[in-house]
Amino acid sequence: MTGRVLVAYGTTNGSTAQIAEAVAHVLCKEGLTAEARPAPSVASTETYDAVVVGGALYAGRWHKDARRFVRRHRRALAARPLWFFSSGPLDASASERNIPPVPGVRRAMDRLGVREHITFGGSLEEGARGRVAQMILRNGKGGDFRDLPAIEAWAERLAEEMTVA
Repeated sequence: MTGRVLVAYGTTNGSTAQIAEAVAHVLCKEGLTAEARPAPSVASTETYDAVVVGGALYAGRWHKDARRFVRRHRRALAARPLWFFSSGPLDASASERNIPPVPGVRRAMDRLGVREHITFGGSLEEGARGRVAQMILRNGKGGDFRDLPAIEAWAERLAEEMTVA
């Protein structure tokens, strides 16, 4: 496949957007045409040959924009290569072991034939929006736990799978 790849994402404070942009950047560097877009801004997936969907995790659920995107585009997504990622653990756990998808993401994966899911560490920095985010920061549990080399390595592997397909 040498076509277009959409990396759609749901985020509140921008951390997941930055992961999606890093994935799209690597896919482009590997010779694919890829773009990262906020999930609500995508009217159609028909012009894409493959799709990656990412969602921030909040209280054991994917971000509402990612959930709505998958529900709204389910027929088109089921007809093309599809990968999911989650972001959110505010500790090093995502770099230390494989974290399985939350139940709602697992159900969507099974229905749509998702090729793979991966969980990356999240980031919650001062100035984050939301009452819960502010409480987490007040308790000293914030920080940036994203592992850029792991994100890039995953995207390189996806690019290889996409070009072989």
